[in-house]
Amino acid sequence: MARTLVMGILNITPDSFADGGKHYGFESAIARAKEMISEGVDIIDVGGESTRPGAERVSEEVERERVIPVITELVELGVSVSVDTMRASTAEAAIGMGATYVNDVSGGLADPEMGKLLARNPSVQYILMHWRGHSKNMNDLASYEDVVAEVKQELDDRVISMLKTGMAEEQIILDPGIGFAKLPIHNWDVLKGIDRISLLGYPILVGASRKKFLGELLGANSPDDRESATIALTTLLAEKEIWGVRTHSVKPHRDAIAVVEEMRK
Repeated sequence: MARTLVMGILNITPDSFADGGKHYGFESAIARAKEMISEGVDIIDVGGESTRPGAERVSEEVERERVIPVITELVELGVSVSVDTMRASTAEAAIGMGATYVNDVSGGLADPEMGKLLARNPSVQYILMHWRGHSKNMNDLASYEDVVAEVKQELDDRVISMLKTGMAEEQIILDPGIGFAKLPIHNWDVLKGIDRISLLGYPILVGASRKKFLGELLGANSPDDRESATIALTTLLAEKEIWGVRTHSVKPHRDAIAVVEEMRK
């Protein structure tokens, strides 16, 4: 089994919950990307639209202006690049510049053209996340009888829909959508039940980095103060041989995974 991968978050936004504005601009974004590369990042996930709870959508033009120049430069640097977008047009532009992953938080629900785009690009991996609605009202949709069973079923339904567009099974990576249309108790239940979701047979990416449910556990209002808890989650997920974790920092997570790998020998 290959080690758990670290996908580094690079938000080219003024309003993302943990790092909004820190890397908002080409030069600062590239500088941060170079830091991540030096720390051993496996994939850099570039996003130009915040998906934090309550966030307003940005236009397609703004999103592309933010991410495409950065993606172009990162491909030149030789790192694997993911584009974090719900729009097939943005994904297509990113693929054209060399992105090899599309991270779609809507799982294809926001743009019906997404599946067909991926079907035309069989070498590109597609991260399909559990999603019930846009950020502005997603917390109103956090109602479950059995959150693990329902997330698993809804992911399976989306997989079936995307495969019908011509996408190959080998392209699909699943994300259970920690923090998306889920209350803190739902997030914990999903993490505890990740083995059940893995039974769908696809690689799993978990994006829990510095999220609010960790802050509520720790009494940590600042996202930066949730980093140690995020590292603990990375360690536990690596022990379960999860495909990847999506994180704001890189080196602490690579180090945690290295320890897990050594203990496994």
